[in-house]
Amino acid sequence: MTNYKELLSGITTFVFDYDGVLTTGIVVLTEKGEPLRTANVRDGYALQLAVKKGYNVAVISGGKSPSMYRRLESLGITDVYLGVAHKVEVFEQYLAAKGIQASEVVYMGDDIPDYNAMLMAAVPACPADAVEEIRSISRYISHYEGGRGCVRDIIEQVMKLQHKWMNDDAFKW
Repeated sequence: MTNYKELLSGITTFVFDYDGVLTTGIVVLTEKGEPLRTANVRDGYALQLAVKKGYNVAVISGGKSPSMYRRLESLGITDVYLGVAHKVEVFEQYLAAKGIQASEVVYMGDDIPDYNAMLMAAVPACPADAVEEIRSISRYISHYEGGRGCVRDIIEQVMKLQHKWMNDDAFKW
């Protein structure tokens, strides 16, 4: 089997689940029942840099809180699919609409709803604390847990391999 690092040179696209990947998966509910989530600023830095460097970045999530959309929008991510029950359908539609091949995609998920869509990607990846079923199909398991740097980890690996991390234009604001 090909080492996952060999596949990273052809990656143009990152697809992420939200809860459990971009967050710890813990949701605090307000008195009115609105969910509150935490976000990792280092993951956020890597996400906005990936967008600036021309990578396709998408989020496909079953969650649908307006705060999720606002967070992603603030990072420059415009391909946001919330309230998704069937991720494979949305993933296929996204690839077709953008003209992307599955062989160009890292898909990071953490739980059963991500399973079938992850099987389609060149590099299925997951956080360290993903469920066993997802860990068993992942070509890369981050050393970081969801919401604690796993997104930065995989983006940084791809960008370093492609010589797009820590070059001069990364410091221009």
